[in-house]
Amino acid sequence: MPAVQGSTTTGAAGDATVARLRAAGCVYAEQEAALLHAAATGPAELAALVDRRVSGLPLEYVLGWAAFADRRILVEPGVFVPRRRTELLAREAVRAGAAVPAGHPAVVVELCCGTGAVATVLVAALAGARAYAVDIDPVAVRCARRNLAGTGARVYRGDLYRPLPARLRGQVDVLVANAPYVPSAEIGLLPPEAREHEPLAALDGGTDGLAVLRRVAAGAPAWLAPGGTVLMESSRRQARALAAAVTRAGLAARTVHDPDAGATVVTGTRA
Repeated sequence: MPAVQGSTTTGAAGDATVARLRAAGCVYAEQEAALLHAAATGPAELAALVDRRVSGLPLEYVLGWAAFADRRILVEPGVFVPRRRTELLAREAVRAGAAVPAGHPAVVVELCCGTGAVATVLVAALAGARAYAVDIDPVAVRCARRNLAGTGARVYRGDLYRPLPARLRGQVDVLVANAPYVPSAEIGLLPPEAREHEPLAALDGGTDGLAVLRRVAAGAPAWLAPGGTVLMESSRRQARALAAAVTRAGLAARTVHDPDAGATVVTGTRA
């Protein structure tokens, strides 16, 4: 849920909004009410926003943005909403980019970019970084272009590495992917907001959840520069199998966990 910074709702209007949200099953009704009140320009717009939320539309779609790494990432209905746990992926990617030798602007690529949230963090943190992002979904590409506007980043539509310029082969310092990794049989266990509103292609990772991530790992060596690193989010239970795929690709594997965020990142570095 987007963060609330000191916002509260007061009075009858605030109480009524909280009551409607709570009745609809919103666990963080008070925080959501504060965000909706802040977003509305008047009572009529507030009523419309609350109606959309209680109908089951994800809060981020209602607001038009999601909080990620202290930023507001623009979203629209039909795009995968960036999760807080993916901030670990962004932090590790920034760390990898910061290790690029001085005088050499980092070349960064985000595959399965969705809104381009991680690429947005990278271009802000790495001075002069040359950024590229790819997604197969047209809504995601549109959102990523909005979020990366003015940064010089290029956003392509296509399947993984296919649309990237050939000149990037062997030149990428940081290759990051938040690819789908939910096993197909577990899609039905996701919260309704995800399974009913977000694109299935951004969630379903195949039989064991690693179908797309194995392709990312297998293709990475051809694109990474010497010393370059691929970073992929997965679940903790999948990390060993994904690390094995990284090793088979000829890369040095490493796994990072953040138990507080429930986040896991598997990396592979080219020697």
